Amino acid sequence: MSGNADFELVRNCLRGDQSALAELVNRHQKPVFNAAFRLLGNREDAADATQTTFLKVFEHLDDFNPKYKLFSWVYRIAINESLGQLRRRKPQEELADTLVSSGHSPEQQCESNDLSATVQASMMQLSDEYRTVVVMKHFSGFSYREISEVLDIPEKTVKSRLYSARQILKQSLQQSDYAPYSEPTGDPT
Repeated sequence: MSGNADFELVRNCLRGDQSALAELVNRHQKPVFNAAFRLLGNREDAADATQTTFLKVFEHLDDFNPKYKLFSWVYRIAINESLGQLRRRKPQEELADTLVSSGHSPEQQCESNDLSATVQASMMQLSDEYRTVVVMKHFSGFSYREISEVLDIPEKTVKSRLYSARQILKQSLQQSDYAPYSEPTGDPT
């Protein structure tokens, strides 16, 4: 969506156009929820963060600067809301159920669930700063430049945080049964 179309959508929302409000939510609800879920590790918390994000978007829509991308603005609100929830809650919660694609055997589904739970548990051990850039890069597909813009940090900081987060995740996964790479431990013969 171009900047002019974003501005038009915002302008129509401010005029009370319900279809423009619905379009804004429809366009951004799924990526906002996915980011919140990856940051929070809990579907109910992610749904709450998504709802609060859109409430804040609507409350502050007149503050939107059309020289920026609407999605980046909405996404930043979602990230901030998710991180705020993390700070307000007590201990980290484990990932409940995960979705698996159909057509797999029960063994494959169980292994996929185990891997998802292991990855999510490793993600929840990361600091908020590291987890945010991993989610944005690897789960939401943002470029380094886009992450830099949304988080308002230099690209070098994004790259540094990603490198450090990947190293921590690698160590965590190597300690589990799902190591991305581990040294051979015995004679192959």
